[in-house]
Amino acid sequence: MSWFKRNDHEIVPTPDHEVRTEGLWIKCDQCRKTLWKADLEANQMVCPHCEKHFRINARQRIELLLEPGYELVDLELVSTDPLEFTDLKPYKQRLKQAQAKTGLNDAIINALGKIGDQPVVLSVMAFEFNGGSMGAVVGETIARAADRALATRTPLIIVSASGGARMQEGIVSLMQLAKVSAVIARMDDEKVPYISLMTDPTTGGITASFAMQGDLNIAEPGALIGFAGPRVIEQTTRQKLPEGFQRAEFLLEHGFLDAVVSRKDLKTYLANALGWMIAKKTAA
Repeated sequence: MSWFKRNDHEIVPTPDHEVRTEGLWIKCDQCRKTLWKADLEANQMVCPHCEKHFRINARQRIELLLEPGYELVDLELVSTDPLEFTDLKPYKQRLKQAQAKTGLNDAIINALGKIGDQPVVLSVMAFEFNGGSMGAVVGETIARAADRALATRTPLIIVSASGGARMQEGIVSLMQLAKVSAVIARMDDEKVPYISLMTDPTTGGITASFAMQGDLNIAEPGALIGFAGPRVIEQTTRQKLPEGFQRAEFLLEHGFLDAVVSRKDLKTYLANALGWMIAKKTAA
């Protein structure tokens, strides 16, 4: 079969031999380099030129952190519409669209597994589901993860990726901040380790509650972390913010984080941290 055919005096590729490149390349918005998608995925979605950490979804995060054989739990919870909320479209419609797009019931996945030889309870927020916003289901799912950690005295790791509380659920959403913070406080009383991993972005009420309550608070490089976004702050205060404001490195420099850890080193870092945290909690 020929690779080309003549069509109205023009030589064009035959359909069987078209070269499809759409979706195979990604442009890094930090260094502006064009990246082969397969190479980027092989590098855990980290740019090999500038180390920009691209966002990954909740399932990818679980695969990255846990050993094979983990178990997904608490997947049956589904959000309701307590306020019968409608903006440009009904909240129920937004939920159905997000569920169809992601295959998740809401913006969270709980998993039971191991990092190295250490059993952990892992709760991962899904930014791909309505911006990782926290409503009743997200709050209840994280609370269940903490309850499991308490019941089995197993370390808890929460991976945050969220725009904050879910406005479509109003006060029901805001109540989750106190609910989760309370069970995290119980974990501290019971000396069960809790590590908070903040990824891009971690904002709003998530930052104002459990994301900053870890025994160890760490973040990925370049992650945006804050309550209000930098644009809102600049518009409110009418002041120019410092370079890198609210990025992980800025927060580390000013004492709001314990460490900034590259994705390729994250699993090893967590395994080492869990070892000395468990030893310290046991000794205390």
